[in-house]
Amino acid sequence: MERSDFIVVGSGIAGLTFALNAAESGRVLIVTKKDDKESATNLAQGGIAAVVAREDSFDQHIEDTLAGGVGLCNREAVEIAVRGGPDAVRRLTEWGTHFSTETDESGDTSLALGQEGGHSERRIVHAADMTGREIESALLGAVDRHPNIEVLEDHIALDLVTAGVGVDKVCVGVEVLDEPAGEVKTLLSAVTVLATGGCGRVYLYTTNPDIATGDGIAMAFRAGVAVRNMEFVQFHPTCLYHPDVRSFLISEAVRGEGALLLSLAGDRIMEGVDPRKELAPRDIVARAIDRTMKKTGDKHVYLDITHVAPDRVTQRFPGISSRLMELSIDMTTDPIPVVPAAHYLCGGIEVDMDCRTSLPGLYACGETAHTGMHGANRLASNSLLEAVVFSERAAKRAVEELGDRRSSRDAASSVEWDGRDVGPIPEGVLMDYNWDIVRRLMWDYVGIVRTERRLRLAVERMGAIRREVMDLYARYPVNADILELRNISLVGELVIRCALDRRESRGLHYMEDYPDRNDESCIRDTVIPGGSGL
Repeated sequence: MERSDFIVVGSGIAGLTFALNAAESGRVLIVTKKDDKESATNLAQGGIAAVVAREDSFDQHIEDTLAGGVGLCNREAVEIAVRGGPDAVRRLTEWGTHFSTETDESGDTSLALGQEGGHSERRIVHAADMTGREIESALLGAVDRHPNIEVLEDHIALDLVTAGVGVDKVCVGVEVLDEPAGEVKTLLSAVTVLATGGCGRVYLYTTNPDIATGDGIAMAFRAGVAVRNMEFVQFHPTCLYHPDVRSFLISEAVRGEGALLLSLAGDRIMEGVDPRKELAPRDIVARAIDRTMKKTGDKHVYLDITHVAPDRVTQRFPGISSRLMELSIDMTTDPIPVVPAAHYLCGGIEVDMDCRTSLPGLYACGETAHTGMHGANRLASNSLLEAVVFSERAAKRAVEELGDRRSSRDAASSVEWDGRDVGPIPEGVLMDYNWDIVRRLMWDYVGIVRTERRLRLAVERMGAIRREVMDLYARYPVNADILELRNISLVGELVIRCALDRRESRGLHYMEDYPDRNDESCIRDTVIPGGSGL
């Protein structure tokens, strides 16, 4: 049994930001499923939205975000994040992030700013089209240099460790599967932080890395913590459609630089759909593409930036253009085949403005958490902003509570894993089958456009799958496959149940049965209390 002051589950921008801020006050263990670089942050191409230009303003960024969230943003969360944007950029720079710059005619150098859907100004601070990789590299370098931080790679979190009952229940750590050692360990901590990212792998097609199986959300829910607004799953409009490549994202910034969305017949998809056309928020664009594909029967559409100067394209998007060239697609002369794919969860674990959950000792940050900033639809590049600002707030609060939380941890020193074996499950074929049916069920029944009938069928089928999965989990040895399957089936059911509870169309949640917004009864969050008999 190992003790620390802070345990952070996840190694993306939220978890690393928390760790670097908390490490000045105690020992930090970072638990990550694969190697420390595998995260959604590392795949982020666009950038971090921040008001740094003279012609921009906090008020305008706030209003853009509120408009994108379609009435469900928590205004306090939006204001906290937006007003913290410039400091977040400065802090990332101090940790070693190199953002793209540009020089004007007078020789003055400033941050290069991009524009993306839903933003009325150019406010996307970026590192070409590889911002996430640049930020992740800088933060990992800072973590590696810090003597108080240790990273445990290839460790998969199973469940939270709690002590006490009822109102006295507290979180005192986490059980993890150490894959290289083939054993389960109990890690005790004063403060536990869930920063496990999203749940894109719940869907058949996603831009997310393989590790995005909603682990933190599932763990918190099993421990009794509520989740909010799980129905708001953002589908990125432009994922590369190619038989040899899975989950390669074509950044929204490409549309920000003038790319057009075309049907295979060459018709403008966004013409007459929204006055902002290709710069409309992602929910509107994704539905327009989905509608076009269903109408034409085509398997993809085109993203065309061939009318923009080639040098400008390759300079702004070196990563994307290079990868496409490897696939014999020259984005300066060829339209790019794209389809929507599950991308970002706007709901998550219920937290306050310091990322505290209802379970003392447990925090949640980043995509795993629901601060309310994004409402019914996240604006591009607001996610990295939220992750930095709120993770720093969480670390500050956690440090203030450290003394009390240490007492809870030390009183729970007798907690141990139940001793079940670790290893493969004989029903390997059945496991593959369950993985496939969970993800296809979500894609076919709980996708971009939904109906009440399909959702009711989905919740029945997912319930049956979950019962089978829990039976496997109870009877056989523990391994990574069963742990992730247990989590995606639970998170999938949470998404479905929240979707059934929202009988309207708003933001990312579109119901054919209820195509209009209902501002009389649906200006509210959908909440599922932790546990809830699921």
